[in-house]
Amino acid sequence: MQKGNRPLLGPAAFLCVATVLLLSIPGQAQSFMTRHTRDAVVSGEAQSVGRLSASQLMHFDVVLALRHQPELENFLQEIYDPSSPNYHHFVTPEEFTERFGPSQEDYDALIQFAKASGFKVVGGSRDATDVRFVGSVASVEKAFHITMGLYKHPTENRTFFAPDREPTTDLGFALWHVTGLDNYSLPRPLVQHRPAEAEVLPPASIGSCPGASFCGSDMRAAYYGGSALTGAGQNVGLLEFLGFDIADVNTYYKNTGQTRNFAVTGISTDGSSVNCVEPSCDDTEQTLDITQAGGMAPGLTTVYLYVSNNSDTAMLSAMGTDKPLPLNLSSSWTWSPADPSSDNPLFQKFAAQGQSFFQATGDSGGYKGTAPWPANAAYVIAVGGTDLVTKSAGGPWASETAWNDGGGGFGTNVQIPTWQQLTGVITSQNGGSTTLRNVPDVSANANFTFYVCADQTTCSENEFGGTSFAAPMWAGYLALANQQAASNGVPAPGFLDPTIYPLNLGSTYTTNFHDITSGSNRVFTATTGYDLTTGWGSPNGANLINALTTPSGPSFTLSASPSSVSVTQGASGKSTITITPVGGFSSSVTLAASGLPSGVTGTFSPNPATTTSTLTLAASATATTGTSTVTITGTSGSLTATTTVSLTVTSSSSGPVVTLTPTSLVWAKVAVGVTKGPKTVTVKNTGTATLVIGSVAVSGDFSLSTVAKSCQAGTNVLVGKSCVIKVSFTPTQVGTRTGDVTITDNAGNSPQQVPLSGTGK
Repeated sequence: MQKGNRPLLGPAAFLCVATVLLLSIPGQAQSFMTRHTRDAVVSGEAQSVGRLSASQLMHFDVVLALRHQPELENFLQEIYDPSSPNYHHFVTPEEFTERFGPSQEDYDALIQFAKASGFKVVGGSRDATDVRFVGSVASVEKAFHITMGLYKHPTENRTFFAPDREPTTDLGFALWHVTGLDNYSLPRPLVQHRPAEAEVLPPASIGSCPGASFCGSDMRAAYYGGSALTGAGQNVGLLEFLGFDIADVNTYYKNTGQTRNFAVTGISTDGSSVNCVEPSCDDTEQTLDITQAGGMAPGLTTVYLYVSNNSDTAMLSAMGTDKPLPLNLSSSWTWSPADPSSDNPLFQKFAAQGQSFFQATGDSGGYKGTAPWPANAAYVIAVGGTDLVTKSAGGPWASETAWNDGGGGFGTNVQIPTWQQLTGVITSQNGGSTTLRNVPDVSANANFTFYVCADQTTCSENEFGGTSFAAPMWAGYLALANQQAASNGVPAPGFLDPTIYPLNLGSTYTTNFHDITSGSNRVFTATTGYDLTTGWGSPNGANLINALTTPSGPSFTLSASPSSVSVTQGASGKSTITITPVGGFSSSVTLAASGLPSGVTGTFSPNPATTTSTLTLAASATATTGTSTVTITGTSGSLTATTTVSLTVTSSSSGPVVTLTPTSLVWAKVAVGVTKGPKTVTVKNTGTATLVIGSVAVSGDFSLSTVAKSCQAGTNVLVGKSCVIKVSFTPTQVGTRTGDVTITDNAGNSPQQVPLSGTGK
């Protein structure tokens, strides 16, 4: 379902809610709108071993149904469509409730029902769309018309409790869901301990933490690489099925020689303890989530841990209502609800409120038909795993491959969202499904290369890994983007998928993301572009942040380098015109030059262009001398942008003249990290006066070598004489790499440039 080439958030089949008769005959039992019974109980596979004690207390969460589901679908479509006047016009939790949440009448009726049933209210609100209760088993059975049985688990060596049938109530309207009625599926963290046979490749483990392991701050250096943004003014929310021990967090920061400047606050969403102390509780997942998010965004105000021992909806409801509302959310846990669709309205609520929910995709390799929940939910940002190599300890990104254990693939019950239906996303090369939701969307380092402190200050080096590390890292990265958005006076990016899919199909993809093209998760192989092991890849510095926080609506900008060009009569000079897309713009731009002096021509190659074009300014033997301003105008449909170049034309009657041989250098394929060359450029003075070299510089993955008679700053080249420039190529990543040699001197056509290109393999 598409509108031109814009992604639309059309309704997902699993979210469609059947028409419900809200008013019913008084006293008639009302079914919930979602499923609660387990297949093993219904089929008899799970053997009954008794009943729960009638006096035992249960914590459970009742979720009310949203109203106006079609209107909500349309609203989500509009706020993530750049062509819509409502683009990124998010709502507050209160506004969401008034438009789509439960009515005050229904909420009040639920509270009265609970009190009449003998339940104690311990949390929730109308804005949260839920109410959290505590009540005895006997009260639960009577209120919901069920029997709470004990059963032998068919695949695990334990018993579990569950209702024997679908719950109903005597309310006059249908409720959405209730969690906490069974513990058939125990939630588990996705952090993994390195198997004894697993090998950590030496180049990957060059972090700045003890044992050359990676700190959370190393991910900041690799994936952001700047210092201006720290996440100031932002909060991160972490979903945790267990609490944490702040002593472990403090030990991490002490041992790494870093200072924690943000607060860490546990929030019990249903009365569960926010404290997790060894030996009764393992907080490895919780502490790594904190340090990963905080390592990427050290200036955060607060990292909130939303805790419940048994209710996903209690945590999700709180995350979408808390004040201040955390825009950056993360989960590194997996769980299996009896009906996964029970969580979907809460994920939709996040998207409507401009919140981003990052979910780890798992650490057991690829999958087809068994995607772990909620990684394949439509409105979460699924995060896969990679193996990262940096240039040095605490240094910048060098290369990245798919992580062998990273989760990725597709399930069976979630239809493909519209942004994955765009032409070019699912291909025969990546092997994705054209009918089901594909994951991941993005990825980051997950190899066993991290420093972790947990379980009463026990610390380890290069022992733990998993997409558990990648998801909170992305939440911290987006906190940087949300900080910049606030500074720019623009809305937060919100739910990223409808933005990054069309954006990455354009020419700026590899500017904003590291496209990971090698490795596999044992089922799917990394390919150029989107794939089912690394998604679109990992963030490429501040570029993605800039793309996500520019003023709304498609546009582009132009810039020239160098912005001043000198040419001698009868010679030419060049400037590179860079085209920067904004707001998902990816079309070609037609360029034109105006203000050229008499006798000077301007030629663009290529023209039209999508990323860069070379402007060649050629002066005839009789061109008008002097300095003038040349205006470069780019046009694409109704969109325009301009930049300027200062052009100086000098007389050819006297003075030095530079002749370059050859005029460009090209290297064949060279392995990443290997140096090849050098290749030589000869600079000859064909003029009538001594040539004085001012500087020689090289850009890109190229370097200069000093040799006899080399062109260096201060070198004098007599008439008819020459000097040489030696250039070597060391690719830092796979693919085409470009650069220039730039020479400044006292010739009339200074600076001169020699284009460089090579291919990394």
